[in-house]
Amino acid sequence: MSLKSYSRGRAVHVMLVYTGGCNGCDIEIVNCILSPKFDAEQYKVFLTWNPREADVLVVTGPVTKHNEQPLREIYNAIPEPKAVVAAGACALMGGVYKNCHGDIPSEEIAGPVDNIIPVDAKVPGCAVRPQDIVAGLVSALPLLLNAD
Repeated sequence: MSLKSYSRGRAVHVMLVYTGGCNGCDIEIVNCILSPKFDAEQYKVFLTWNPREADVLVVTGPVTKHNEQPLREIYNAIPEPKAVVAAGACALMGGVYKNCHGDIPSEEIAGPVDNIIPVDAKVPGCAVRPQDIVAGLVSALPLLLNAD
């Protein structure tokens, strides 16, 4: 058993990537992992800012044209097995940013996350509820645990 496999069996490292929007979902996700009320760290769920350490990529916000390529690069830097969670209405369908100009799609939005990278779990809401974030992360765990 490799050190990576041993570590993955005992902890999950979540990387949060903001691709545009209001940051409401980001606040809820960080609150879910770090705050005493939900305290996901007690269950060995840790926040990381290094894609090479990440197991789960959580993406929030509509993917702007400016963030499209960096999101792909972060996704590709995460080692296999990996899971992607799209969190919030903006990440799922563009939210309020989808049609900034009435019926004309915004030229600044590349699309929802699943148009850019594969998504394994979707967490709806604006902003997402902490309980739903936990459920989304838990639904992605089998992809990581069954990969070995």
